[in-house]
Amino acid sequence: MKLADLRRLAIRKQLRIRFDLSEHGECLIDEHGTAKVPSLRAVPSFNLEEMLVGVTRFRLEQPDVTGGKISLKQTSLAELEQLVSSLSPAAVAAADHDE
Repeated sequence: MKLADLRRLAIRKQLRIRFDLSEHGECLIDEHGTAKVPSLRAVPSFNLEEMLVGVTRFRLEQPDVTGGKISLKQTSLAELEQLVSSLSPAAVAAADHDE
């Protein structure tokens, strides 16, 4: 799975995806597809795409549309890959064209 897949999933499903980076804190991909590592204060010495390979646990947050609670779900890499594959192939192809 690539970072672009997670970004696409976050945008399409309006999710926030969080995962831990071994020594670098936590990464957040927001519902706009922006990947952020809040603990960074300078240009990182690592590639986020390469760090993603070692991640096995993810936290999915779905904000309530009324501005209320945020639902939180822990998920594995396999479950997340299923969510990514559930995106319609036509929508994924169209999104690839947009990038």
